[in-house]
Amino acid sequence: MKALIVEDEKPAARQLVNILNETRKINVLEITDSIKSTVKWLEANPQPDLVFMDIHIADGSAFKIFEHVNILCPVIFTTAYDEYALEAFKVNSIDYLLKPITKEAVEKALSKLSRLTSPGQFPDQIQQLLESMKAKKTYQTHFLIPLKGSKMVPVLASDIACFYIDSGKVIAKTLDEKNYPLDFTLDEITTRLNPDDFYRANRQFIVAKDAIKDVDFWFGSRLSVNLKIPVHEKILVSRTKVSEFTEWFSGK
Repeated sequence: MKALIVEDEKPAARQLVNILNETRKINVLEITDSIKSTVKWLEANPQPDLVFMDIHIADGSAFKIFEHVNILCPVIFTTAYDEYALEAFKVNSIDYLLKPITKEAVEKALSKLSRLTSPGQFPDQIQQLLESMKAKKTYQTHFLIPLKGSKMVPVLASDIACFYIDSGKVIAKTLDEKNYPLDFTLDEITTRLNPDDFYRANRQFIVAKDAIKDVDFWFGSRLSVNLKIPVHEKILVSRTKVSEFTEWFSGK
């Protein structure tokens, strides 16, 4: 069986490839890490027998892939914790792997797929899943952040200018220049935020659209994003993500 893996986290992709190699049932054709690269690959190649697809990838929700290409083969989604997605998968009989992925979970998913009916039913199931996700998906609008002592302070997501990593700790910086430490990773925060309002500029920064003052062209065909408030280091968008960033900012 030939498979495509859609995963933007290299350690997770390597782990899945190693597990699939152990099963001796799957030949991995390619690993893509974004909506754009996945659509490009699917348009240029015959459809695989199976797709392993992370829900949250570098340039947005993987469900947008289905708006560009008609995937006829079965899809096994992977997710860190999205409870709405899990409910939808159970209703629509499309399997998923909950991260961190294990060999036992993969083998169970493959066994389930072998029991499913004809592959032609998968587009309908995916459409049902998309509608279910659209109806249920909500994004975090407030963060309740613990302070020293026994207090917690509510912070509106709309008041946050950026999230960044400093000395291994994730910090939320507000538009009035207050800093709040969070017990989340940037990957986890990315999945909680409305992608129309926030963008993962690089591995160190998530920026709010409303907090952007201007953007400079930078060395190596990159962009430098300048916020309305000072930050401790330059926020750079890589050359490969420039188009994605400009489309996000313009609302396309």
